[in-house]
Amino acid sequence: MAGHSKWNNIKHKKAAEDQKRARIFSRISKLIRSAVREGGSGDPEQNYSLRPLLDKARAANMPKDKIQKAIDVGLGKGENGPLKEVVYEGFSAGGVGLVIVALTDNPKRTAPEVRTVLSRAEGSLGTTGCASYMFERQQDRSFKCTMPLEVKDEKQQEKLKELVEALMDLEDVQDVYLATNDVVIEEDEE
Repeated sequence: MAGHSKWNNIKHKKAAEDQKRARIFSRISKLIRSAVREGGSGDPEQNYSLRPLLDKARAANMPKDKIQKAIDVGLGKGENGPLKEVVYEGFSAGGVGLVIVALTDNPKRTAPEVRTVLSRAEGSLGTTGCASYMFERQQDRSFKCTMPLEVKDEKQQEKLKELVEALMDLEDVQDVYLATNDVVIEEDEE
């Protein structure tokens, strides 16, 4: 009985560690793809924003093939061609507007992933323009909320934080903007 319990404990501990590593690798991969796309080169000698990201990836023990795949996707050599920026709009369970910016080589894969995460959190993916009227596009391609809603309920604020974290865990999602100033999302440093 003790051997079985020990193996179960090891199995669950390893699964939790693997999940944390996958989350870290996914976030680093997003940053690498974005840096390569903006810098136009996969060579760290020519693309200065790529060098610290490669160092960060090596420090996290990210496999070389995953690093190279992120660079290739950023250069447009992925399976489905070059990366495209796709903007999704929707609402959370409390009616807070969301703008989700994804950088993807396959929008037909990304849309259902985003829809699934939203529906699990009792939200919904909307059509173009359903939430963007609450935001203003900035010159740096980010969004600024112009019509913030108040979210006083702490339980609702926690649900929004969990939703944003779940969306950011998707490989293609780059940024998530909320139509509220009450929820502050801390970026955890790995």
